[in-house]
Amino acid sequence: MTVEEFEEFYAQAVTRLTGQLYVMLGDLHEAQDVVQEAFVKGWSRRRQLDSGGQPEAWIRTVAWRLAVSRWRFRRRTADAWNRGGVSPPHVEGPGPDQVVLVDALRELPPQQRRTLTLHYLCDLTVEQIAGETGLSTSTVKTHLVRGRTALAHRLRDPRIEEIADV
Repeated sequence: MTVEEFEEFYAQAVTRLTGQLYVMLGDLHEAQDVVQEAFVKGWSRRRQLDSGGQPEAWIRTVAWRLAVSRWRFRRRTADAWNRGGVSPPHVEGPGPDQVVLVDALRELPPQQRRTLTLHYLCDLTVEQIAGETGLSTSTVKTHLVRGRTALAHRLRDPRIEEIADV
């Protein structure tokens, strides 16, 4: 990719990728950070990124891996704090204005959340998800089925069920 092609790719993809990672991670600021960091890594490799290939998938995968690395770092840090007898400062939970879907997605296991996001938000096929995540197609299908079932259960509106029972 030339500098101009990369700049155009960035302008077209940054918002979409940030949204996708936000759904996967459940944290907008974290999604913004990892997407920006992934684009910085992509900038230094822009000559290898083929505009006709899958540069968006490459950025998304790098951003996901960065997020996982950050989670691991935070976990190790929390474990070190706990061993030292000092607990990390309390962080307030999400406010009431959080969207119900985001809350439901946060309750899913990370791999199910990622698979659902890649399928429904990124519009990837099962085979494309398998290629991007390194999972088998049957595992991807299993994550999709289990994730949809869990979301359907979590997103049930008891008020609608009460009306149906009447």
